[in-house]
Amino acid sequence: MTRGLFVTKALLFCACLAPFVLLVLRALEIGGLSLGADPQAEVLKTCGMTGLNLVMLTLCVTPIRRSTGLNRLVALRRMLGLFAFFYLAVHFLVYIGLYIGFDWDTLVEDIAKRPYITVGFTALVLLVPLAVTSTNGWQRRLGRRWVKLHRLVYPIAILAVVHYWWQVKIDVSDPLLYVVLLAVLLGVRVAHWRSAARRRAGSIDPKAAVAPTYQRVEPP
Repeated sequence: MTRGLFVTKALLFCACLAPFVLLVLRALEIGGLSLGADPQAEVLKTCGMTGLNLVMLTLCVTPIRRSTGLNRLVALRRMLGLFAFFYLAVHFLVYIGLYIGFDWDTLVEDIAKRPYITVGFTALVLLVPLAVTSTNGWQRRLGRRWVKLHRLVYPIAILAVVHYWWQVKIDVSDPLLYVVLLAVLLGVRVAHWRSAARRRAGSIDPKAAVAPTYQRVEPP
């Protein structure tokens, strides 16, 4: 790892951790900070929104890399994804701990009967295998299957945005911004895949194609 990349990763780590540190300082009321009139709701919202923002930032890496040629950005994607999982896991733990008091029957009932909790819980469950297999070792063991597995980030992002939209009861302007951003991020990927498919089709001589040609599949 070059020194520049090390410094960049260190700065990114601090930036990703900052919302959690600030949340702890507010909970302890250090420096005149506080969580406001509804501490539980503030912790739940902060962790949820931070996790969602990090999921969106993770999806931004590939389009930015392709358009700028900054391939080093790929090295930052893993950290963004793991922090996204961390914040969304804390978001879930706050809900089951502070809101329903670890009442598992209530949890099962909420997952079954409340659509926004259903999609949010599904997104978190889908994130687990991505977090577990984020290491270089798992990437080597899974090979091409690793890329296919980590494309779960697309339905995860969709479910996370739907979860946010459905729990907002009145003003949906903020969730709408996430819908637009996600549509753009997925749209540029579809356009890239279609363009790549056309280039491959144009470069293959049908008379010479006696066996299937396997192309490298880019990660999410």
